[in-house]
Amino acid sequence: MRVAEASDLYLSQFDGLTQSQEAAQPAWLRDVRRQAIARFRTEGFPTVRDEEFRTTPVNAIADAAFEPAFAAPPIAPGATLPASVREQFTIPGLTTAAEVVFVNGQYAAHLSSIPASLPGGITIASLADVLATNPSLVEPYLNKVIAFPTQGFTALNTAFIQDGAVVILPDNAVLEAPVHLVYVSLGSGRPFVAHPRTLIVAGRHSQGRVIESFVGTQGYFTNNVTEIIGAENSHLGHYRVQRESLDAFHVSSLHVRLGRTAVFGSHNLALGGALVRNDVNATLDAEGIVCTLNGLYLVDGKRLIDNHTTIDHAKPHCESHELYKGVLDDQGRGVFNGKIFVREDAQKTDAKQTNQVLLLSEDAQINTKPQLEIFADDVKCTHGATIGQLAVEQMFYLRARGIGKAEAEAMLIHAFASEVVERIDLEPLRDQLEQFLLARLPIEA
Repeated sequence: MRVAEASDLYLSQFDGLTQSQEAAQPAWLRDVRRQAIARFRTEGFPTVRDEEFRTTPVNAIADAAFEPAFAAPPIAPGATLPASVREQFTIPGLTTAAEVVFVNGQYAAHLSSIPASLPGGITIASLADVLATNPSLVEPYLNKVIAFPTQGFTALNTAFIQDGAVVILPDNAVLEAPVHLVYVSLGSGRPFVAHPRTLIVAGRHSQGRVIESFVGTQGYFTNNVTEIIGAENSHLGHYRVQRESLDAFHVSSLHVRLGRTAVFGSHNLALGGALVRNDVNATLDAEGIVCTLNGLYLVDGKRLIDNHTTIDHAKPHCESHELYKGVLDDQGRGVFNGKIFVREDAQKTDAKQTNQVLLLSEDAQINTKPQLEIFADDVKCTHGATIGQLAVEQMFYLRARGIGKAEAEAMLIHAFASEVVERIDLEPLRDQLEQFLLARLPIEA
């Protein structure tokens, strides 16, 4: 299928959605969706001629005929998930404030656990339910912080807004246990696309943590958008664990806007998927903000994982700290493009960015491009990228102490990747990912 034909398919699907469901949505959302589909009609899918996708061709997505996931209920009421799927997102020992499960982009109430009442006026709900019962709750926030659109894909997600998760912490609210948002894709032999939307709002002086898990079986396309708004002096932790099927396509964009003295931490683990694109965009829109972006990506076979990050220092006296690490094996390909903007008024900025990549085979490839654009003169900004193989000296040290070659290699690979995992402050999640790395990273002698 040609790219133009694929775009026509989505336009046709939108027309069908308009006729069947749009009447039930509020007028302001209809306007947002129509503007988004108009943008997609103009831009279509990105190609390698677009600078942001120069090393990441998305033909496998653009040329495919994905059916809309919302066309039919994904799972019967009362039905359970396969044990192998539930095992992928279950975090042993984790106590949650709520677990919200979506199957093929649609809320599955019988698989979820949301308390009937939450402290301090906190809202945890399905976006579809909120739009049906109280759309004014999300109107001030939804689609308001996307400052760096991912060409085509974000517009497509916005045009097809149907369901997803809403987490709103009012001013001064404290959520001790994390919220777990689970997006499950169950393949049925025919490729489908889901467009889940997540909205997280942290009010003034509020505190909370949110985990997003993505898992699935067979082949499908997940096109996800997450918006996060952190108000003055909010403290928010965001943990994103992507363990999609190795036959799946995954495009995700995270858009963050932070207020004065807000503290935000992002931990992005990309562990699955055949073709994966992650965009993380943060705007530091007031003074005294601390923003941390950590990421780990594992690539093997012929898979491709692309991470693009942008931190916009718009105001003075802010800090950003970024560490992304990749482990590439076989014929796997990785991309890292990290941008830091320091605007003219953003004096006293302190920004650090590091990308480190470990290549385990001669056929693995990485394209890394750290970028700084600084328009202020009183700043401390550093960035760097290192690419290499296992250190000969470290291997010699371990082998000289009687450790076998395969075990020594596994120890060094695990130590390299664990630096990111160890920064996760949720102990059960950190422990589970450590066990995942132990099982996944050892290599044969």
